[in-house]
Amino acid sequence: MLTDFGYVLLFIVTGSIFVGIALFVAKLIRPDKPNDIKLMTYECGEIPFGDARIQFNNRFYIIGLMFLIFEVEILLLFPWAVVFKDIGWFAFAAMFVFVFLIFIGFIYELGKGQLKWDIPVPKIPEYQEGIGVIEHEEEVRSKIPTVPAE
Repeated sequence: MLTDFGYVLLFIVTGSIFVGIALFVAKLIRPDKPNDIKLMTYECGEIPFGDARIQFNNRFYIIGLMFLIFEVEILLLFPWAVVFKDIGWFAFAAMFVFVFLIFIGFIYELGKGQLKWDIPVPKIPEYQEGIGVIEHEEEVRSKIPTVPAE
């Protein structure tokens, strides 16, 4: 007689064999006629051009992470609101602390300028004797490469 882990192993092996057979049969019966259009990268209907290895703006990732953080917060607030009367004031205080910490993180991101979509101009500090640290924003702005409009 099999143990509980034996049943799990049998299930995994059976599933793997079934998937392997299904993939093999699909390879045998599908048409295989590659051409340039079928092998082209799909870009949501746009014709791709240039190299795919470009520098990607990390603001997309930051905005995506902020979206996920607030999405999880909303997902936790809905069930809490449904059972709020049953769980009492302690749960209200706990949720208030949770929302407050998320809000502090949001204010921190706003303060750092991570949610601004335009490209910030880097400020290069320079030390001058007797004056201290100064920044030359105009010189830095002229050195930033611009992309020509198409």
